[in-house]
Amino acid sequence: MNNREKGAQKEEQVCAYLLSRGVKIEARNFRCRQGEIDIVGRDGNYLVFFEVKYRATGRAGGAAEAVGRAKQRKICRVADYYRMIHRLREDTPIRFDVVAIDQDALKWIRNAFDYIAG
Repeated sequence: MNNREKGAQKEEQVCAYLLSRGVKIEARNFRCRQGEIDIVGRDGNYLVFFEVKYRATGRAGGAAEAVGRAKQRKICRVADYYRMIHRLREDTPIRFDVVAIDQDALKWIRNAFDYIAG
């Protein structure tokens, strides 16, 4: 299984996990010129942008550590575009979550980072 197939399999696993916890999935692999967001969903009143990271081993660090400042900034730009094309109000509550999978241990990190403008 190549990396793309493994990533798709892990995202499928995460979607099932989130659905079982009441998250309503609105979009998967949302792409635009600014980048990509793995999963967009609703958790209660929040519109949530999920980044899924998987690490088979700990050699390159933990999965959550892979979502650094540059990646966070890119996710925020894509989130801005998503909200614009869906005509969502400025006061729509949003959240940025990371679902980290280290080997087979899945961890949902709510509010993993704050919005970064620009």
